[in-house]
Amino acid sequence: MENKSNDATPQRPEGERILNAPLVEMDLNAFINQLKNEPTWKEGDRNSVTIFKSDTMRIVLLGLHENAELKSHKANGVISVQVIEGEVVFTVDEHASFLKKGQMVALHENIFHSVKAVKESFFLLTLAMSNK
Repeated sequence: MENKSNDATPQRPEGERILNAPLVEMDLNAFINQLKNEPTWKEGDRNSVTIFKSDTMRIVLLGLHENAELKSHKANGVISVQVIEGEVVFTVDEHASFLKKGQMVALHENIFHSVKAVKESFFLLTLAMSNK
């Protein structure tokens, strides 16, 4: 397997973050600090960074300011949402799951859902791509 890194972007000009390799080490605290120090976080209601990306799985660290919301949407694979800091409301249809640090949910593909931060929150979104 060839190691894959991200390209430099205006948001993250340093580039060279390993996204896929036989072993990818991820320091979530360092990524949270990075997100909090970027203009997107300071000027907007959210920020995110992809920390692993392969043909079959993607892991994204997302941060939401208090009351920020990811409006109803669906994913093309099975997902999990694991709260690292804060508290979010994960809603599917009429069911709302209140998730705090250390709690998570899993959801099958193509189910509409939304996420709203009750307070400043950071969570891991893991997407397992569908083989269909």
